Amino acid sequence: MTNIMRQRAITGLKQGDTFVYQRTFTQEETLDFGDLTRDYNPVHYDGRWTGAKGFKGLICHGLLVGSMVCEFGGQVGWLASGMNFKFIRPVYFQDTIQCRVTITRISNEGRAEAEAVFTNQDGQEVGKAHMTGRLPMEKEKQVLAAMVTEGDPTNKLSDAAYPLIQDLLAQDR
Repeated sequence: MTNIMRQRAITGLKQGDTFVYQRTFTQEETLDFGDLTRDYNPVHYDGRWTGAKGFKGLICHGLLVGSMVCEFGGQVGWLASGMNFKFIRPVYFQDTIQCRVTITRISNEGRAEAEAVFTNQDGQEVGKAHMTGRLPMEKEKQVLAAMVTEGDPTNKLSDAAYPLIQDLLAQDR
């Protein structure tokens, strides 16, 4: 089945389009992220440190949580040119974070802006992001359509990963 975010990119994204998805963050992911980025801040690894900082436990890397915007970008073929994050509250291991990305501006040349809001399972906003980039133009949409026709073998996400998006899009169109 065609991924709904990919299909939307092929048919054409528009200002106001909103995509919502979520994931639960684990300690293993945070350890892996720390190894990839070489960020060994004790706030992610040592309970004594987090206690001294006033947190209730070890926290995920902010950029790991912020990287949720990459899921949107990767699915629609957004070529990022800028990202600005604001981290509001800590995200703890096993927190489920919802990411709501809304396209706020699209120029005729495919330059675009979007806002992302990150909310935890308690409905608390934990972060925000402003993104700039370039959306797929006609030639790129044709390539994306061909990839989907071929079964999109390099894409590991299916429509099943996006029940929240399906609900929003049904209301939108």
